[in-house]
Amino acid sequence: MDPMRLLVVSDIHSNLAALKKVLEDAGDFDATISAGDVVGYGPDPGECVETLIKMESWAVSGNHDVGVIMGESITSHFNVHAAAAVDINRRLLKRTQLKYLEGLRKRLDVNIEGVKISVFHGSPNRPTWEYVFPSEATLRAAEFFEATGADLLILGHTHVPFIHRLNGRALMNPGSVGQPRDGDPRASYTLVDITEGSFEFSHRRVEYDIDETAHKMRKLRLPESLADRLYLGR
Repeated sequence: MDPMRLLVVSDIHSNLAALKKVLEDAGDFDATISAGDVVGYGPDPGECVETLIKMESWAVSGNHDVGVIMGESITSHFNVHAAAAVDINRRLLKRTQLKYLEGLRKRLDVNIEGVKISVFHGSPNRPTWEYVFPSEATLRAAEFFEATGADLLILGHTHVPFIHRLNGRALMNPGSVGQPRDGDPRASYTLVDITEGSFEFSHRRVEYDIDETAHKMRKLRLPESLADRLYLGR
């Protein structure tokens, strides 16, 4: 039996050039999971939302997705550059795209080929907001598996990829498509091959045209620092 191939992405952050390269590099896959923050920071929120809609992706909401919908009640907690980008992203989105973001849940549970998968942007404890970095994931994996009952637990938010295995289960973060923060500016994502209750990972990085995204950001008068950091992967 051929495995079911799952494309796992997170933190696309309105970076269409990066998302296109991820889809091109991934090749054939059967389904997509997005662990939140499709919008924010970057220049192409509408196009990125439309891409997820067309792929019929399973997706959860991230803090920037919520910020676009809720406005200042949320973005008042953001730094000034992130808040400015959310405001610009909101103005670029069509009503149908905003409606899509409004409909995203904080938690996703799905069973694929006997593998129980749970998805949060942050963590099971604080689904939208908590940062779980690789070192903390190692310490808290058992706690998270107990809380969710998942065989595969997918998180986002930190923009830092990791895969941690424990007793046949796995806790993972695919990293960020649109704004990596692990020192590698290439777009980050993971493929998961699932066969009859078991799964294997292929974490990948792919180069994209950062100049293209940065030029669009400057044209929209997004904060200069947000364009600059794309080159650094920070």
